[in-house]
Amino acid sequence: MRDVYPPRLAEYTTLGLGGEAERLIEVDTADDVVTAVRSVTGPLLVLAGGSNVVVADEGFAGTVVLLRTSGIDVTPAEDGVSARVAAGHGWDDFVARAVGEGWSGVECLSGVPGSAGATPIQNVGAYGQEVSETITEVTVYDRVLDRVETYSPERCRFAYRGSVFKHDDRYVVLDVTFRLRLSEQSGPLRYAETARALGVEAGETAPLALVRETVLGLRRGKGMVLDPADPDSRSVGSFFVNPVLSAAEFETLVARAGTEPPCWPDGDRVKTSAAWLIQHAGFEKGYGRDGVAISGKHTLALTNRGDGTTTALLDLAAEIRDGVRKAFDVVLRPEPVLVGVEGWS
Repeated sequence: MRDVYPPRLAEYTTLGLGGEAERLIEVDTADDVVTAVRSVTGPLLVLAGGSNVVVADEGFAGTVVLLRTSGIDVTPAEDGVSARVAAGHGWDDFVARAVGEGWSGVECLSGVPGSAGATPIQNVGAYGQEVSETITEVTVYDRVLDRVETYSPERCRFAYRGSVFKHDDRYVVLDVTFRLRLSEQSGPLRYAETARALGVEAGETAPLALVRETVLGLRRGKGMVLDPADPDSRSVGSFFVNPVLSAAEFETLVARAGTEPPCWPDGDRVKTSAAWLIQHAGFEKGYGRDGVAISGKHTLALTNRGDGTTTALLDLAAEIRDGVRKAFDVVLRPEPVLVGVEGWS
């Protein structure tokens, strides 16, 4: 456990934006995570991969605990393995090992940036898989009860891009346990784009390694794989979540749009495409100013072109949000966590 100077948070986020914290503590073990967090009396931010946070230019008026824990503990389980992954362990490193070992269940989440500990917080999902489908336990330190607790999936209250842990610094994730099948084949491929790229029908399976390679290719084509040589990857991935509308709200959207946008059933509600709404509200790829822009590869990603600021990025996000609301009466919500940001939602 050690203090880091200077505590400039831009160096620890995929956007490359954000001012300084009052204090930055780097920790390597779960015990040190608990010790460090217990020592904090003011505002706390736990950071690992920094791939889903937007930090204010003014920084963070509190203590940041930077997770550098790592390791995967594997035990046999019925029809597969149970893999307990340290919160600070790189997510894609875990996926690469799973695919290499023939563990099926997370292959479509290849290339997602960040750490394993962030995945239950956000209920990370992509290309037809969500981590909530394979998570069996999440070990957390509860700051209110001052003890380490094990959370079942039911206690996690997983939702679309959310959980009980999101937007609540009461809980600090220490590790996550996944149940994966022993199989060289993927699970059923639910996402049409993935199935099409693999040359199979939706619902069919494909070899794990081929699925991983295909998903990485699709993500790279959208600037969604971190690459220092690709300015379109200097982002938090999708900035807005896909709206989930009631049937009546979706009918209103169709009437205003004059056509049916891409949509998917979500229980008795309808999920529609934020990217489609943004584009049809008049915001094209590459649109931007003041050192920030919509990615040239993917409408949902807002990027720092190297000399941007958080203020400029959020101004662009607000312009897009307001434009979509004016055009379609649908409110886009941000997917990343906004840190030290006032007056934006």
